[in-house]
Amino acid sequence: MNASSAPYRRKRVAALLLAAGRGRRFAASAPATTHEKGASQPISKQFHTLRGLPVIRHAALSLLPHVDVVQPVGSDPLLAEALKGLDVLPPVDGGAERHDSVRAGLDALAQLPEPPDLVLVHDGARPYVPARVITDTIAALEQHKGVIPALPVSDTLKKVENDLITGTVSRAGLWRAQTPQGFSFPLLRELHHRHRTALTDDAGLLEHAGHHVAIVMGSEDIIKLTVSEDLMRLDRVMDQNQPPMLPRVGLGYDVHAFAENRKLILCGIDIPHERGLAGHSDADVGIHTLCDAIYGALAEGDIGRHFPPSDDKWRDMDSARFLVHAGDLIRSKGGMLVNADITIICERPKIGPHAQAMRERLAELLKVNVSRISVKATTSERLGFTGREEGIAATAAVSLMVPDSGE
Repeated sequence: MNASSAPYRRKRVAALLLAAGRGRRFAASAPATTHEKGASQPISKQFHTLRGLPVIRHAALSLLPHVDVVQPVGSDPLLAEALKGLDVLPPVDGGAERHDSVRAGLDALAQLPEPPDLVLVHDGARPYVPARVITDTIAALEQHKGVIPALPVSDTLKKVENDLITGTVSRAGLWRAQTPQGFSFPLLRELHHRHRTALTDDAGLLEHAGHHVAIVMGSEDIIKLTVSEDLMRLDRVMDQNQPPMLPRVGLGYDVHAFAENRKLILCGIDIPHERGLAGHSDADVGIHTLCDAIYGALAEGDIGRHFPPSDDKWRDMDSARFLVHAGDLIRSKGGMLVNADITIICERPKIGPHAQAMRERLAELLKVNVSRISVKATTSERLGFTGREEGIAATAAVSLMVPDSGE
């Protein structure tokens, strides 16, 4: 079979998402943030919150629609948490220098059952990348071994020593490099093992080895988070470029019968009562109906789809885990919970004395302000199964704001 008649195979594209740096300039300009027991200390810039999500999560969301696999690189325990729920590989540890981290990521990709043909290398501190820049970079790799997005320098450049100008530098032919930078995966890995040179970017490694690197037009919106003021600039850029947020409403309804020798758990709170509720998990009817309302608003089925009762690993499971998953799913889609309203239907026990604790527990699990959560109760006036005290029912209504996917 000659080359022209060989079946076409789409090139496999991977992305390295670098999160090993500390960002000293950002740390010096940003307030201390508590993220460990009793410790108040600066966190790495890529884990700061931007528009409700960690900076690096935004970066991953920019890459995911365009590549086959994303490999995060970094040793901070916050990395896995920041990317939780996204379709990315488990993080691998970074190195002392940037090139060490890139090498570690490339080696991890080489161990995949299907190593990539092309690789993008992206800074986790660049949360927003227009889709056009990523697609142009990948397309240009059909003709070149290395491609970077860049912008021509428009400002006059001055050489300065001791706060005095010593000369003017011609800006002709000067460009500002951005990421993600794209490369032939085998070539970049070979060069990283052959030349363990400290360079500011991977394009410099190809240049050093005599390979040509092409450019595609970058974007002024690709801002690298360097000082705390950049967070405001990024917020404005992302506000201008994000898809419109659409309201989504979901309804939930669940019922559980009373059972002997079971604890009664409602909305994450242990309630004193002579009987609990029957169910595969802990039978928290309040959390179950809230999860169903959230999944419904997201068009993600029901709680049984995500945590099937036929699977024994969910037996007697704390339903808090289910609600954390539902909250993570909202955030993974770039959405936010506007409010949730839960109604518990029973004759006994009395819900009023526990309603505030329930609100606080649900807000904690969903990572929202308690003002967004309502818990109330009603009876069925002694009618039906709830009136006969055979079980408890619950309903929930939720309102979400979710980016318009255009589908």
